[in-house]
Formats: sequence, structure tokens, C-alpha cells
Amino acid sequence: MGKILQSLPNTVITGFVLALIVLAAATGGFANIGFDHYTFARYVHVLAGVMWIGLLWYFNFVQIPTMPSIPDELKPAVGKHIAPAALFWFRWGAMFTLLSGLWLIGPYLVQALTLAEGFRVIGIGMWMAIVMWFNVWFVIWPNQKIALGIVEADPALKPKAARTAMLFSRTNTMLSIPMLLCMVGQTHGLAF
Repeated sequence: MGKILQSLPNTVITGFVLALIVLAAATGGFANIGFDHYTFARYVHVLAGVMWIGLLWYFNFVQIPTMPSIPDELKPAVGKHIAPAALFWFRWGAMFTLLSGLWLIGPYLVQALTLAEGFRVIGIGMWMAIVMWFNVWFVIWPNQKIALGIVEADPALKPKAARTAMLFSRTNTMLSIPMLLCMVGQTHGLAF
């Protein structure tokens, strides 16, 4: 068990193996697993969404509020090592959430994006998610690269870039609450 849990890749692979075992047990055997593209897209969408929103909330509920209390000599560890790694998974979680969501909605994309009757809840959630994805890739990430010194920039720009990234991250945190309501609500009786 130690070999599995001491390695993140081994832990994740084992998690997927356990998921297949649970699925087989629930369906009466591996031969009975009905994993169509819709089920697979939904699973990828939920996994990627948990990664994305989990990291969004980590930044906003843990990292940003804790940074002022971290001694100055320790802050470079966060800025040079932890934040860039978290931002990698954050932005790719956002990308895979968006792409799998578009794959999932498939033939109903136009109805959802135009907020047609029966698709309003999921459509509103999709629009919020698209805005949030845009913020990640085109506002938060470019500004974080400046703030963290990942790209060359005038040092005077770093505080403004950090503030812009934080404000858009807070915007995404705010949007994530009603967006999650819409995403869950569409399949659990909140359709209008």
C-alpha cells in the first residue's frame, strides 16, 4: 500500500482501477459496464470541474488570505514553487472542464447557449463557466505570470498584475456559486 500512496501517479491510477471495480460491482460484472460517450464525458467533466473549482477555492480561501501572515523569507517558496504548480492544474482543469462540458451538451449546444426553454438553467451555468474559463486563460494566468515573475516584466507592474489576477479570481469564485447551482440543478429538477 505504501508504494501506491507514496506516488501520486500510482495513487491516481489506483483510484481509476477502484472506480472500475466499483462500477463492475454495481452493474454485475465488467461485461455489463455501459460506459457510453455521454457517461464518459460527464465523468471527465466532473473530475476536471472538481480540479478547477477546488483550486479556485484553494487560492481564494487558503492561499490569498494566508499570504500576509507568511514570513517574508518563506513567501518565495509559494510564489516560485506552489503557485505555479497549482496554476498549471488550475488552468488545465478549466480547459478540460470547458471542453468536456461542450462535448457533454453536444447536440443541444445552441439551445443551451441561446437559453432556450428547458435549457435555461444549464445555459446560464454554461455562460458563467465560459466567462470563468476566459478569465482563467486571458486575465488571471497572464497577470499571474507577471506577478510571480514567470515572464519578464517591469517590477513596478507586479503589484497591479497581482491585484488584477486576484480580483478576477474573486469574480470567478463569486460566479462559481451560482454556476454550480445551475450545473447540478439542470439534472436535479431545477430546469426552466
